[in-house]
Amino acid sequence: MSESGQASAAHCYHRIGMKPEKIGRIAGIGLRLAGKIAGEKLAGQAQTAHEAHAATPTPVSTPTARPIASTAKPAGRSAGQMTRGMAQGVRGFLRPFHRVGGIIWLEVTGVFFLLFVVVFAPLAWRTHPASIHGPYDRTFITSVVLIAVFLYLSISSFVRARRK
Repeated sequence: MSESGQASAAHCYHRIGMKPEKIGRIAGIGLRLAGKIAGEKLAGQAQTAHEAHAATPTPVSTPTARPIASTAKPAGRSAGQMTRGMAQGVRGFLRPFHRVGGIIWLEVTGVFFLLFVVVFAPLAWRTHPASIHGPYDRTFITSVVLIAVFLYLSISSFVRARRK
């Protein structure tokens, strides 16, 4: 496969044979398992902290957070790995929607700029001189410049949307 074929295949999950239903099932199972693992870890930490605290009375001057902090490090690492994994999964799931959202955004922006053209066009028509060499009013020149700028922005927005 050529480089352009690989690049386009990487942007669309339909080409790798992944169906949206399967993505939803995988995400749901992953969330349930992550919740179960996190709940077990938290319950285990709370139980060991409670047993350590109840088994040996600690003096008032000794901080009680030391046993918990030593067990919190590995749990924090696994929670961080789980969070990164979930973030990658969500990013992969939302990738196709990102492309479509960008196209819609560009088209809405193009329509918005086109509205300014529609607003300024009657003003330019009302203030245009009777002859080509006639005196040009400042309002006419300003409205023509604004029409040109907003028409350019509108067309370029639609062209960029078409390229995406």
